[in-house]
Amino acid sequence: MIIYNVTINIDEKIETEWLHWMRKTHIPEVMNTGKFISCRFSKLTSHKEDGSQNYSAQYVCHSKEDLQDYQDNFAPMLQQKSLEKFADKMLAFRTELDIIEDFYSVLS
Repeated sequence: MIIYNVTINIDEKIETEWLHWMRKTHIPEVMNTGKFISCRFSKLTSHKEDGSQNYSAQYVCHSKEDLQDYQDNFAPMLQQKSLEKFADKMLAFRTELDIIEDFYSVLS
């Protein structure tokens, strides 16, 4: 399995609007491509910049082929929508991680 991680730096002036858009529009659109099996959306707490906040959306897919299909056929349009809506108020970078093993802990 693969994690497609998108780290986003967002201007605090539009953070509330952007969060709503991510939850109600963007993440559902990405998930509706059928290429990912889950998404974890997180706020980075260890790194803070004046006037902006960092978030991470981690999408999990079954294979590199699914991710490549997403990047070829869906990502350009979805990324363009983000840029049109938030222009110079956000900056995103993307990384790919191979899941080696999942460890789960159960607290009693």
